[in-house]
Amino acid sequence: MKRNKTRKDQAPPVKTLVEQIETLITPSLTSMGFELVQVKFIDTRTGQTLQIMAERPDGSMSLDDCAALSRQVSAVLDVEDVIQNEYRLEISSPGIDRPLVKLADYEKYTGHSAKIETALPINGRKKFTGTIKPVEGEEVILTVDGKDHRLPFIDIASAKLVLTDALIKAHQKRAVS
Repeated sequence: MKRNKTRKDQAPPVKTLVEQIETLITPSLTSMGFELVQVKFIDTRTGQTLQIMAERPDGSMSLDDCAALSRQVSAVLDVEDVIQNEYRLEISSPGIDRPLVKLADYEKYTGHSAKIETALPINGRKKFTGTIKPVEGEEVILTVDGKDHRLPFIDIASAKLVLTDALIKAHQKRAVS
C-alpha cells in the first residue's frame, strides 16, 4: 500500500479512501491494544474485499482478536459511511511474511530477506529480492547478489518479507518472549 508519501516540494495529496479509513479506524484499534499494519481493497470475482491487517505490539493476533476487531471496525465504518460500494470486511494478521509498509518496518526487519517492487525503475529494474540493511534517511538499502541498492522509500510500490528459516526462528523467538 502506498502511504501518504510526498516529496518536500509537492503539495500534500487529497486523502484517498484507504487513508480515510486508516484515519477513522486507527484510534479504535489503538485503544484495543493493536497496531494497524495495512488497509487495502482487493477486487475478487464476487466483489470487493476491504482487508485490514493489524497485530498487537508483540506481533500476536488470535482468532478472538480478529472477531473483536471486526465488530469494532464494522461499527466505525457503518457510522462514518465513507465506503459507497458493497464490500466484504476481512480482518487478519500480517503473517510471518508480512508486508513492509513503513520505514520502521525495514528497521525492525534489518538482516531479513525482502521482495521489493518500485514504482519506477532504479538502475534499470523494478523488482528486487535481497537482504534488508539499516535504513539511511528516507532510503531503504537492500543487498542483492552482494551489491547494495538504495531504494527511495517514496518510490517503493510494494514490499514484503520473504519466508526463510531465519525469519521463522525470529518469529518463534518473539512469540516466546
